[in-house]
Amino acid sequence: MPSLPSGPLKVPGPEGFRGDLLACSPDLLDLTWDQMRTLVVVHEEGTALAAARLLGREQSSVQKQLDILNRNFQALTGELLVVKQGRGRDLLFTPTGLEVVDRIRSTFSDWLQGIANSRRRLGSTLTVGTTEFTLPFLARVWERVEPELMAREVELKVVHVRTRDFRQRLDSNQVDLLCGGLAAPVGDGPLAPEYDFLEWHREGLALLTNLSVRELPARQVGFERLRNLPLVIPSRGVIADFVERWYGTDFRTHLQVVAEIDDIYYGLALLRSEMTRGCMLCARSIGEAAVAGRLPGGEGFRLVEFADDFDPMLQLVSGVFARKGERDTYDPSHPLNVLWEAFREEAASGRPIPL
Repeated sequence: MPSLPSGPLKVPGPEGFRGDLLACSPDLLDLTWDQMRTLVVVHEEGTALAAARLLGREQSSVQKQLDILNRNFQALTGELLVVKQGRGRDLLFTPTGLEVVDRIRSTFSDWLQGIANSRRRLGSTLTVGTTEFTLPFLARVWERVEPELMAREVELKVVHVRTRDFRQRLDSNQVDLLCGGLAAPVGDGPLAPEYDFLEWHREGLALLTNLSVRELPARQVGFERLRNLPLVIPSRGVIADFVERWYGTDFRTHLQVVAEIDDIYYGLALLRSEMTRGCMLCARSIGEAAVAGRLPGGEGFRLVEFADDFDPMLQLVSGVFARKGERDTYDPSHPLNVLWEAFREEAASGRPIPL
């Protein structure tokens, strides 16, 4: 019979990640979220003084955190995170410091996204993206649900989203619903199949121009005539989608583009200043509002219609977008579904779209 070992019995320790976790150095365990945030801000701003101003703190407080981080990471890795380079010069981040900053950014991003996802799932917050011209429609719809959602203490966040990047905002979970538009063929074909989409309005484009009747006598402009007009066109977004589908992605070589704009108000100001003589492509309702003087700097223009010889014939279809199938994972009382149904009711009401 074998004899039992003498002395205290040794119990095998935990293996793998669990073992590493239990054996963490105190220098790592003492690392705080506040210290990590400070390090990232210092990296972005360059100096402790600039970071302190952004964080609303004293420079000595930020410097103390840097000193603690340097001491702890020198014990952990053998290298400081940041090194002073002299008065008025940006701090030098060591290779370890740069790696730590990247890791902190990733950690914060994961945690913030996880918290946002939890709040979204539980219905405590709702983020809606709108363009400037779809905001009034959201405001009208919000009136239908505000008493209920406010009583449930649901936090509504409204985010300004430009049409050129609104799908990216939705796909990356930055917004839960998005009010916007797309270029779609005339008819009843499927729209935005990659999203849940609720349509509320359709219209065509028009040309808003400061050209005189003598310079542009036509009341309608067709496919070939448009090639020869001086045009003001958004650089990206839904209006640019129209032009690309008519004239190709290299439309600039086929059209006389005299100005590219990022904002309709800049286009209005450009035409109003007479520095550019030409025609701005826009949604018909926006052109009508400008001619009627309901938009800043819009008086003195006239509207020219598009003829029906464009191929394909397109319309600007406005509506509300949601991620495909996400609403089905929630109860009907979830704020996302409550607001969606309010959009559906308002769209079915037949009331004119506010602008």
